Amino acid sequence: MKFLCDVHIPFKLVRWLISEGFEAIHVNSILDSWHTEDSKIRKFSDENDFILITKDKDFKSSFFIIQSPKKLIRVTMGNI
Repeated sequence: MKFLCDVHIPFKLVRWLISEGFEAIHVNSILDSWHTEDSKIRKFSDENDFILITKDKDFKSSFFIIQSPKKLIRVTMGNI
């Protein structure tokens, strides 16, 4: 599995996913870093077959309305 972590997802999760054998990258490491527009993140995720992990409810809306990103995990808990 391949994971793309959105801006508000900690790098620690990316490192953990990689240590568990998954491919994982953080939005801040690609594209326009933390300035990347949601539409570019969705496009990158879909074109490269990533599962997008985010806290952003806008991605939930786009997932249901325009079916993009194709694969989504939305984290709804705050920092613990």
